Amino acid sequence: MNDLHCVYNVLHFIEANADQPVSIKQLEALSHYSYRNIQRIFKYTCGETIGAYQKRLRVENAYKLMLYTTENITAIALKVGFANLASFSKAFKQHFHCSPKEAKSNKTLLFSEASITPIASGIILQPDIVYLPPVRVYYESAFIPYENNNIELLWQRFLRHDFSRTDITYFGVIADEPLIREELNCRYDACASIQAKDKELPSKMILGGRYARFIHTGTYETIEETYTNIYAGWILGSALEFGHTPVIERYIKHPDNTETEAAQVTEILLPIS
Repeated sequence: MNDLHCVYNVLHFIEANADQPVSIKQLEALSHYSYRNIQRIFKYTCGETIGAYQKRLRVENAYKLMLYTTENITAIALKVGFANLASFSKAFKQHFHCSPKEAKSNKTLLFSEASITPIASGIILQPDIVYLPPVRVYYESAFIPYENNNIELLWQRFLRHDFSRTDITYFGVIADEPLIREELNCRYDACASIQAKDKELPSKMILGGRYARFIHTGTYETIEETYTNIYAGWILGSALEFGHTPVIERYIKHPDNTETEAAQVTEILLPIS
């Protein structure tokens, strides 16, 4: 098992058990490294320690729950893995520089902090509610600023692999919410529904469930405008409750399977609780 596969395994294990303590013995058994070595490899790859990653994941999941559900703050603190409200409030304020109460009472705080520009057109997008079945994907991750050019470069590398079948589906998994993670690079997974022939890529499951589906038509360089219409428009007035699992992009017409960039079609899938 190479270093990158070990890091992916640790990332996924922590994500799946974000609300639970993770022991040194579990990490060593999962990675086949000593705790000291897996910490070193993890920090080199991800830019933070395993403990810092787990703590950040908990408060970011809590922020999403506060924004997108009606659960009270105490219930959310316990749900994401904190022992009590006091320890949660302290960690939350250290990370986001505001109290959980302030974050929950003012949804627009998140978007103003993330420099989201209010929609100018006045058009609020309306999604379809769809069910996405579970799907196994083969992927490569990048820890990059969430900017179009960085993601395009990842896809250029990813598509050099030998995906020779025509019945392939491509996904992008936004593992870290870019709106609430300005200071660190975000993790983005480029995924394919089949294994490459020239390299054994790591695999994982995209969880099935209900999603609010938006359609973006056109090149990926303009997708930020669609996200702005979702986050600064539709989502603020929506009565739906959202999950804290990653946002999924499904590429219906991708540069690898369409003749012109203008014909690209991307589904943006927001998880619903």
